[in-house]
Amino acid sequence: MAGVLSGTSADGIDVALSRFEPALTAGLGRPIGVAFRTVPFEAALAEQVRALLDGKSLELGQLARLDRDLGRAFGAAARQVAQEEGLEIELIASHGQTVWHHDGSSGGPATLQLGDGCELSEVAECTVVSDFRTRDIAAGGEGAPLLAAVEAELFPRELRPLCVLNLGGISNLTWLPEAKTPTLAFDTGPAGCLLDGLARRLLDRPMDRAGAAASRGTASEELVRAWGKHAFFELSPPRSTGRDTFGEAWIDGLIRQAPGSWSAEDSLRTAVEFVAECVARGLREFLPESSGVPMAVAGGGVHNETLMEALQRRCSVRVAPASEFGVNPDAREALGFAILGARQVLGLPSTSRGITGAMAGRVLGKLSLDRGALDGGAYRELDR
Repeated sequence: MAGVLSGTSADGIDVALSRFEPALTAGLGRPIGVAFRTVPFEAALAEQVRALLDGKSLELGQLARLDRDLGRAFGAAARQVAQEEGLEIELIASHGQTVWHHDGSSGGPATLQLGDGCELSEVAECTVVSDFRTRDIAAGGEGAPLLAAVEAELFPRELRPLCVLNLGGISNLTWLPEAKTPTLAFDTGPAGCLLDGLARRLLDRPMDRAGAAASRGTASEELVRAWGKHAFFELSPPRSTGRDTFGEAWIDGLIRQAPGSWSAEDSLRTAVEFVAECVARGLREFLPESSGVPMAVAGGGVHNETLMEALQRRCSVRVAPASEFGVNPDAREALGFAILGARQVLGLPSTSRGITGAMAGRVLGKLSLDRGALDGGAYRELDR
């Protein structure tokens, strides 16, 4: 099967092909990654997605067509990777492209992911599970971070206790305890949406590769503390956030706060230290214990060497890429949604009070059946 998504960095379509080990007990076995690729968006589609994430308003017709076109793009990407590997996909789990996610403020929780599952199913010619977050919100949850529900199936059980940090556009932390203590998870704050946003503004590049520019700068601890006074950081778990809170408008405000004598390198270094401090603050304030516990880091931020160094310095844990724990840090999110998709078709619940705040026992995702999934040729009759 395949897990497919585009993260809040919107740098392409991640496709992870996987199979599952035989389960020793009822339910799923551990997923085994077979192949992973990031397929670039077609240029015009990339421009539309980037503009929307940066706050551009779309007419309803434009939004509907973008939902359609993203679904087709996800389907084409999955099919391309499968063909390159000489494999046939039986099921696709598609997270889609998040374009809006609440921050727990007025109006109540809501979320929007684009990439229509039916369009995806038609292009990829297989059954698709999509739109995972809305059921979690309907059941009283935050809708994020969902993958904490399947983190235990990604990382071997002998590693407990373990922290798992995902550094995507937003950073989120999962605590996998020993024995039967409940899993805890929450968003810690901005990551790539801040670092990449500054790189686009100050370096005219999509990212500060490896944190090279930040490594040459000097951070302002005064600004790290000032940025940390944002209302989001006063919330207790379960909590989540997104670009609606920490997007371009917020970055505009940070740039205005910077001293006039500051270089781009200083701004980026301060942002790196801020991201690391948000994670360290989450560890201090919300985890029952963390000192000496290993932290497996996944997501695009794992390649930012300056950020990884700042995390090690500020956090009370041993920081290492998820690859040291047997999980590809770039594929981890796509693999996680593959698990959620498999759980949906098996009717296995994935919600938890301790992770997102949702009522337990809910099966996440919506099903778009393949043309041949119904017995008796029902689809062929309808086509006539």
